[in-house]
Amino acid sequence: MGNATSVRPELLERLRAPRGLVVAGLLSGTSCDGVDLALCRLHLAPGGEDLSPPELLVHATRPFEDLPSGAFLRARLLRMIDGHCDSLAALATAHRDMALACAAALERVEEETGLRAELLGSHGQTVWHHDGIAELRGATLQLGDLSTLAEASGRPVVGDFRWRDLARGGEGAPLVALVDHLIFPALPRPAAILNLGGIANLTLLGRERGELLAFDTGPANCVLDTLARLLLDAPCDANGAAALRGRVDEALLARWLVHPYFSRPAPKSTGRDTFSRAWVEGLVAAEHATRDDAPRLLATAVELVARTVATALRAALVERPQLVPKGPLVLAGGGVRNPALVAALLRHAGPLVEAGEVGPAARAREGLLFALLAARHVAGIPSTHPGATKARAGGVLGLYAPAP
Repeated sequence: MGNATSVRPELLERLRAPRGLVVAGLLSGTSCDGVDLALCRLHLAPGGEDLSPPELLVHATRPFEDLPSGAFLRARLLRMIDGHCDSLAALATAHRDMALACAAALERVEEETGLRAELLGSHGQTVWHHDGIAELRGATLQLGDLSTLAEASGRPVVGDFRWRDLARGGEGAPLVALVDHLIFPALPRPAAILNLGGIANLTLLGRERGELLAFDTGPANCVLDTLARLLLDAPCDANGAAALRGRVDEALLARWLVHPYFSRPAPKSTGRDTFSRAWVEGLVAAEHATRDDAPRLLATAVELVARTVATALRAALVERPQLVPKGPLVLAGGGVRNPALVAALLRHAGPLVEAGEVGPAARAREGLLFALLAARHVAGIPSTHPGATKARAGGVLGLYAPAP
């Protein structure tokens, strides 16, 4: 742990003050559907070893289509995520424009709420991640230039969080486990938290602060949403309706489960570079699938997500029996709105509870992550943890861009 000495003393003093510091966490997730934003009030905990649990002030998502030039930006980002970069100019301008989209989203939320953030923690948009491939380890790419965001917003910004973790031998993901003890302060320990975003990731929290294991289990919404786009011409399988009409194809599922990622030991991370649109297109092409096959393929994909989560959880608990959760598996992320996926997880992973029922701020979990990491950065508090990402402990995450 650090001693909360900071090269940003004015911000550190606000963290120590009774009023606290208002921090905004900003990101665009794996689905690339808009800027997710959480404004929270943060305080330095007594003793200065960490922050106190955040007070969530507002959580909002601004779709790219509602932001200036956002639809065009989203189209460019999705092409890059799918492995197509038209030019270095396209990459550089997307880096700039993602920052401007974050600034526009923040401006709108602040106008609507009357709140004003004093510090921003920005993740931007991941367009490439190493996915554990040996020759690519230690590299990642998030777009959303920090200097542009600082100038456009008039606020100091901390971002570029993953690189220090990578430089210390970590996976660079999943980072949210580093602050889950603050987001879920009242959750009985040991505890298991599953995030169902584009990728599914697990956090296992032990009774002691240092008892932690976190890793990506494999694809979640990224495979379901891509199947919906390819077979239903829709952005997602709304309410899991098509999957609920289908039956699991066990022979097909067995072929999908041989993917080498599922057998890798934790901690591990992955993303849409491995479980990409091209990967899903290959699954569809191998089946010569048409719209009529959508229920079968979506039901099978839901089962893939649920079984890989359950298998990974059981394997982790065999290795770390001290982390066997006292209560139900806690569900977070957009996948909780898919009844087909939740039902499959209930069959394979046992009792479930939504994150918002045990952590009132948890619906803003990823936004809170980057707000907390930004505040930790300005206070000089280390965040890296070998159980979360394999990184050596003691690293302060992020880079700082001062206000203009």
